[in-house]
Amino acid sequence: MSDHASDPVPESWRAALDPVLGTPEARRLGGWLRGEEAAGKQVYPPRGSRLAALAMTPLDKVRVVILGQDPYHGPGQAHGLAFSVRHGVRPPPSLVNIFKELESDLGLARPQTGDLSKWAEQGVLLLNNTLTVEAGQAGSHAGRGWDAITDACVAAVAANGQPTVFILWGSHAKKKAGRVPGLGRGAHHLVLTSPHPSPLSAYAGFFGSRPFSQANEFLEANGRGAIDWSL
Repeated sequence: MSDHASDPVPESWRAALDPVLGTPEARRLGGWLRGEEAAGKQVYPPRGSRLAALAMTPLDKVRVVILGQDPYHGPGQAHGLAFSVRHGVRPPPSLVNIFKELESDLGLARPQTGDLSKWAEQGVLLLNNTLTVEAGQAGSHAGRGWDAITDACVAAVAANGQPTVFILWGSHAKKKAGRVPGLGRGAHHLVLTSPHPSPLSAYAGFFGSRPFSQANEFLEANGRGAIDWSL
C-alpha cells in the first residue's frame, strides 16, 4: 500500500487487504497515483492521511460504518475521514446537513467543529469509496482501482461476527453495499439507507431519516453500547 498512499496498512486491516493489494489492479493504481503527482497535480488528502479512517478505527473495533463517495476536493478539507474536516476548517454543505439531522434526531447542539475524529475513535468507520481526488475535480479518481480496496474493507466488517450498523447515504453507497456478501436479508447487521446529505438531495429523505438514534438503539440492543455523537 505504500506505493499507493505512502501509508502503511494498519495491522488490524492487513489480513483483509493484503490479498487485494497484491493484485495487478492495485499496482496500477499505485503507479497511476505516482504519475499524477509527478505531473504536478494536487491530490487530496495529502500523503500520510489517506488511510486515516483505517488507522483511527481498527477492524475489531468497528461498530458503525458510514460510507462516503470520495474526499472533499477543496484545499485544506480532506484529511482521510469521510465527511470530516479538521478543526477550524469551515464544514462543507453536506456536513452542515449531517449536523442539522444530528440536531433534529438527538437534540444535540450543532458542533463547533467539523472534525469527526471523536466518532472514528469510538468505532465509526468513516470510509470513502475512493480514497483520493484531484484538487477541484470531484470524482476524478473514481474507477482507478480504489473500489476493490475499500470493498474489501466493507466486506471484512460484514464478515465480522459482531452486529454492526451500515449507514448508506446516496445511491453510490447503496451500490457499494450491494457488492458485499453478508449485507443482504437475514444478516445480523443493521443497514440504514437514505438520500445523500448533499444540498441537492437532503430534502428528498435524508432529513428526518434519524440514522443516529436508530444506530444507537441497535447497538444497545445488541450489547455493543451507544455512540456518543456529540463533538
